[in-house]
Amino acid sequence: MSLHISCVFDSGNITVIDASDAQNIRLAIRPDNASDFFQWFHFRLTGAKGQACQMIIENAGEAAYTGGWEGYRVCASYDGQSWFRIDETSYSDSQLKFACTPVHNSIYFAYFAPYSQERHAHVIAEAALHEDVSLRVLGQTLQGRDLDCLSIGTGDKNIWVIARQHPGETMAQWWMDGFLSRLFDDEDEAVMEIRAKARFHIVPNMNPDGSFLGNLRTNLAGANLNREWGVASAEKSPEVLHTIAAMDAHPPHLCLDVHGDEALPYNFIAGAEGIPNYTQKQADNLAAFLRAYEIASPDFQTEHGYPKTAAGKANLTFCTNYTAHAYDCLAMTLEMPFKDNANAPDAEFGWSPDRSADLGAAALDAMAVVVDEL
Repeated sequence: MSLHISCVFDSGNITVIDASDAQNIRLAIRPDNASDFFQWFHFRLTGAKGQACQMIIENAGEAAYTGGWEGYRVCASYDGQSWFRIDETSYSDSQLKFACTPVHNSIYFAYFAPYSQERHAHVIAEAALHEDVSLRVLGQTLQGRDLDCLSIGTGDKNIWVIARQHPGETMAQWWMDGFLSRLFDDEDEAVMEIRAKARFHIVPNMNPDGSFLGNLRTNLAGANLNREWGVASAEKSPEVLHTIAAMDAHPPHLCLDVHGDEALPYNFIAGAEGIPNYTQKQADNLAAFLRAYEIASPDFQTEHGYPKTAAGKANLTFCTNYTAHAYDCLAMTLEMPFKDNANAPDAEFGWSPDRSADLGAAALDAMAVVVDEL
């Protein structure tokens, strides 16, 4: 049986240069459909059962974040459900190389465990069955996909949580699975208490077009949504435009924007310290949230992260900076690794969907600590 590589499916991305030799499969990552960004890949290899295979991504050195390849291990799966890491992954001479001998006739490879539109639809449908959950569509994307928003809670504090502005950062939506599962648990006393104090508004996937297209960072129009806040248009970034309109109707007291970082092997939060008129209250709320999150999750830490932006120098087209400035709220960006948590590595799975979901569930404990002070 001859080797075959395909990617014409949800979030698929790869270009085959030469697959005639199993030990020298030459590949390239396709850039986002309307921009030069690329790093996300997702494809299937068939016909290689029992064969020693080596794959080489020739343009890895031109990717958006080449520091992301250092210490990185490719994700693989036979069933599309359980994703493990390929130990024989290396980056040298501007090429990403990985090798394995498949034990089945079909194997998937990806930059991180994919999160499909089908799974998103299932999670939304299941959530909408909860008698206290309301589902509304904030608007449509450029390809006509719905921008789903789930809401729950009866309190007077508005907590907004959004994920996957950058579609290739799929760990953000796996985080959402854990967050939503716990938030909708009527048997969790801590959750019931915070739902009585706050109204949650959750957009699990801000960029469904880019997600389906296999993009790393942009939407159909080539817009980086996390540079569109306050400048969004219906023609270029309706996803942000619709979300801001919804936020204006229910102004956030807390906004958490969930992401993944290619290079840093840690879970951390970036705040809005650089916005004009950053207040002591915002600083105190951020400090309290960080302390509580460290206690709630062994995978969260505050030692490693991005440097703080100098006062008054923040880019207000970032979600966190825009919302903190526009609504005078606690706004944060959560980053998770594509690689592993260096403080607690997992040899088989690295940073994974399950660990992302656990981190999502733990965020509710941190929110419960600060909700009264928001």
